[in-house]
Amino acid sequence: MNRLIQVVSVIGMLLAAQTQGPARPEVPKKLEAPAGEEVVLMAHATGTQIYVCQLGADQKYAWVLKAPEAELTDATGKKIVHHFAGPTWKHIDGSEVKGRMVEKEDAPKAAGPKPEAIPWLLLTATSHSGEGIFSHVTSIQRIHTGGGLSPAANTCDAAAAASGKESPSAYTADYYFYAPPH
Repeated sequence: MNRLIQVVSVIGMLLAAQTQGPARPEVPKKLEAPAGEEVVLMAHATGTQIYVCQLGADQKYAWVLKAPEAELTDATGKKIVHHFAGPTWKHIDGSEVKGRMVEKEDAPKAAGPKPEAIPWLLLTATSHSGEGIFSHVTSIQRIHTGGGLSPAANTCDAAAAASGKESPSAYTADYYFYAPPH
């Protein structure tokens, strides 16, 4: 009888562990997802940040982010999410979530004063479509970024702006998607 109780207890613990999502990552306080939300998906992105050369309100030419274009993979390397303008994430189950930045923080620097990667972000969901894993997502984090910075400022001038010149910049990141428990 004791053996049966031990086996049932172990099975119960294994089932409980399987239903828990990935753990929350350690991030700066202002990038923490709201309390009460749980990680429902963690995926690794590989893609580009697409910049376009434009004349700004300050009458200076600058590279401006147009859109991301990336594929997100699960822990096994399987492509599960397409990330594109909006910013929007579309899961292979057909569900989508669109977000808006709430907070950002410069990526940790390896050495020196110049950033080496695009900032870490906390986003809030602004709209959903489809039924699936993203239909209840409320917060999104972009962390562990690599690359993705805009081109050198001196490469954006009147001729580049007039032609609508775009420049993709390769990046990687980890995305954490949060939702209330259900």
